[in-house]
Amino acid sequence: MSGHWVFDGHIAGVGTASGLRAVIGLWQRSPFGAFADVMVQDASGRRLLLAPTPLTAEFISSTYSFDEVKVVDVQAHCGQKSLTVRAGPLRIDAATGRRALLGTALKAVPGGLAVSTRWLRAISPLAALAVPGARTFGSAGSGRTEFYGVTDLHHIASASVSWNGQDAGALAPIRPAVTFGFSSVPPRPGIARVRTTIVGSADGR
Repeated sequence: MSGHWVFDGHIAGVGTASGLRAVIGLWQRSPFGAFADVMVQDASGRRLLLAPTPLTAEFISSTYSFDEVKVVDVQAHCGQKSLTVRAGPLRIDAATGRRALLGTALKAVPGGLAVSTRWLRAISPLAALAVPGARTFGSAGSGRTEFYGVTDLHHIASASVSWNGQDAGALAPIRPAVTFGFSSVPPRPGIARVRTTIVGSADGR
């Protein structure tokens, strides 16, 4: 399938002491309009997608790998100092903290270059060295190629996380790395400003 899709917004990563890990996409602009989705992996490794519509669920699940997909109401908001998520059984109330050192370095890269697919292809090996588990370029599902252009990063300072009404435990590193696709979020919980570009051929430009 050929195509070119751009998602512009934020990606947040949250880990808990119980082993529950969540990756939240908050997309201000996308081919599906503004929406949010959540990828959850539990301590056993089981992967679940929480998506707001059948259309977004189909696209995301054909790009990433999950053991289960659920269409639920997903409400997520990223404020200047806060992140709130309500998605089916998941509830997150988090406080965002200072800009990460990596975020300062990312902001020094000119905006157009930072999201260029050629640039992201070239720096992917360096990104993997700088942030273990993270990549800026790789192969996705359905023969697609994906690029992550990150332009800022803030730490998450604290978070209250519950799953099915039960406390998921204190905020913790995202370990082991999540396995929805070729790249994980950084181990330290945080929220990144990002543009994700997905192309439908293996030689994406």
